[in-house]
Amino acid sequence: MSTDNLLSLKDDMVAFIEGHGMKRLPGYVTEDIPSVLWEDHGNPDAWKDFVEMAKHVGSPFVTFSEMTLDRDEIDALIDEAGEMNFPDEEAPELVEAKWLHKYADKLGYIQLGFVYQGIVFMHESTTEWYERYQALLEDLESFHDIVIDDAHTQDDEEE
Repeated sequence: MSTDNLLSLKDDMVAFIEGHGMKRLPGYVTEDIPSVLWEDHGNPDAWKDFVEMAKHVGSPFVTFSEMTLDRDEIDALIDEAGEMNFPDEEAPELVEAKWLHKYADKLGYIQLGFVYQGIVFMHESTTEWYERYQALLEDLESFHDIVIDDAHTQDDEEE
């Protein structure tokens, strides 16, 4: 998606889903659920085909989840990146976290889903900044895992 805010896309999705006589079930499909991700091949309107497929297989609803970047989340991310890189104020993680501030209160991710024969079919719409936000979260989590593993290794060696 080339837009920085998916709010108008969300409005279009809501109207399209309801126009097909389907309900929206507020819910996020996690990675541990057997699922198939819809491939849109760069088609920005592929989500419409996805909703029509849900209707075609007789699904009475589509799961609908969205993510808006909260200012408090960004501030916490900046603090965490700062602690991780102290005293380096130009560390890439810290620069990236500060860059995200301009996307505060914007909608960056929408997940649609429906269940058919025990498998969840999903469609995701995302912005570039949301993908960068997710990558930064994963990087910081990986760093914490390394620090925790090191602390446990040192404790084991001292015993």
